[in-house]
Amino acid sequence: MRSLRRLLGSALVALSLGALLSACAPAAEPLELTDDTVIIDVRTPAEFAEGHLDGALNIDVQSAEFDALIAELPTDGDYVVYCRSGNRSATAIGRMEQVGFTSLVNGGSLQQAADATGLEIVR
Repeated sequence: MRSLRRLLGSALVALSLGALLSACAPAAEPLELTDDTVIIDVRTPAEFAEGHLDGALNIDVQSAEFDALIAELPTDGDYVVYCRSGNRSATAIGRMEQVGFTSLVNGGSLQQAADATGLEIVR
């Protein structure tokens, strides 16, 4: 009986962790962009300068100005947010959701975002 409880407990932890991670997981499917979709690169300006998606805004999530800069954007817009690996974009999305943004997609890494959106990486 104790083994069964341990097994069920482990299964519940795995399911909960999977659900949590999938909520922040990068988009795996191709994304349909409209003319109004805003692409946001939340990496540092130096990373952005090394290569970014064509037309992307650079709003560094680690910058002290991040909250002020996103406050200038309409909360009802459509946004694709990406970084180097998908971690900072998940953080940025969480902060954006806290202030009312509702249509946010984690594009993951630069390459994942390029693949999902079909946008060119410019250097």
